[in-house]
Amino acid sequence: MSKGQASYGYLIGIVLVAVIGGLLFGYDTAVISGAEKGLQAFFRSASDFTYTDAWHGFTTSSALVGCIIGALISGLLASGLGRKRTLFVAGILFLLSALGSWRPEWLFFPRGVASFPLLLAFNGYRILGGIGVGLASALCPMYIAEIAPASRRGRLVSWNQFAIIFGQLLVYFVNYLIVRAHIDDPAVREWTMHVGWRSMFVSEAVPAALFSVLILLVPETPRFLVLNGRDGEALRVLTRINGEERAKEILAAIRETAVEKTEPLMTYGFLVVFIGCMLSVFQQAIGINAVLYFAPRIFESMGMGDPMAQTVLMGVINISFTLLAVFTVEKIGRKPLLISGSLGMAVGAFGVALSNVLSVPPLVPVLSIMLYSACFMFSWGPICWVYIAEIFPNTIRSHATAVAVACQWIFNFIVSSTFVPMYNYSHFLAYALYGGMCILAALFVWMLVPETRGRTLEEMTRLWKKKFQ
Repeated sequence: MSKGQASYGYLIGIVLVAVIGGLLFGYDTAVISGAEKGLQAFFRSASDFTYTDAWHGFTTSSALVGCIIGALISGLLASGLGRKRTLFVAGILFLLSALGSWRPEWLFFPRGVASFPLLLAFNGYRILGGIGVGLASALCPMYIAEIAPASRRGRLVSWNQFAIIFGQLLVYFVNYLIVRAHIDDPAVREWTMHVGWRSMFVSEAVPAALFSVLILLVPETPRFLVLNGRDGEALRVLTRINGEERAKEILAAIRETAVEKTEPLMTYGFLVVFIGCMLSVFQQAIGINAVLYFAPRIFESMGMGDPMAQTVLMGVINISFTLLAVFTVEKIGRKPLLISGSLGMAVGAFGVALSNVLSVPPLVPVLSIMLYSACFMFSWGPICWVYIAEIFPNTIRSHATAVAVACQWIFNFIVSSTFVPMYNYSHFLAYALYGGMCILAALFVWMLVPETRGRTLEEMTRLWKKKFQ
């Protein structure tokens, strides 16, 4: 390749590094699915407190507290440290969380002795990882969007969602292998209680360390470099990605928008902010993360032979249907995918609910769970993030996105922390509630959410101005 010529391979290499952050996002949020039963057994052995269902609900979802914090501070860190350095911070937090969750006794507590202070230490390490997830959830798409050429931006950003689902599938498979390696041990339950869950958490240290090293080798985004007066560095990065002539044109365009106008959050009225936030709320209120976090427990309660294997199969289905969304969102549109996905999820959720009060073969609730999950993966999983990126006018986007993403993590925490007590109280109630939320989500999208396919961001600004007037 001659000097000044565009290198698509260089761009792909950068994106592949960035999406490891998305993979860690998925890995960290789903690792609990295989470890939570071992954790429950371990902390129930404590003599200084009673490990209740409420405590278990908090422990399985404590990382989400960190996710909220990470999402809220992501904009500040991205502006101050830069996109690349903030992603490095996220990688270090992932690594510390993996090592700390593996051995929370480090320095202060005797190993293998459950206690209330140890529970607090464990949750502290999980919250650190959650902060990493919150940073990655905001910064990975931003980094890819700012580094990629406009002609390839949409598809490259979409691969971050694919990486999230792949991370979840990967950890399902790792958890399965860890358990299968000891399946013939007569004391396998005892091993899982004391060692198995630790192995699951520490497995995240490998991709976390890899990401922390590799992110140092990629460039900072041209937009951040220009905003900080480093035009020469920005031009070099742009040249390697776009070629010399196109790089000069892009640099000139970035300079023109280096100082961005901002307006108060409610400049375009309450409705646009309300819709953006409710998209985030519904993405979590329909209950998907309760399924992802507790999949092995759910399959075991249904009488299936190997719940970990069923969870891996569900991960394969999830990643396949995420690809369906990536390749159809620009052809079918956002609204049809969300509405059809909501209705399909409702069928799946009500199928599971009814299976708990009717005498049906175990295959029926398993297929219902997989239908529910697959429909989420081609609709609310990726499309909600697309809408949040598109629906807000330019001048309020950063503030409105921060509020919407914070709402998403808050409701993620609420759903995840209440699932175990509600599930233990009534399997039927848990899934009937989620099914009802899916119907409400479909109605909300049909009545209030505009279709954004084919609209420029400037057209969205004019749309909301017209509605506000």
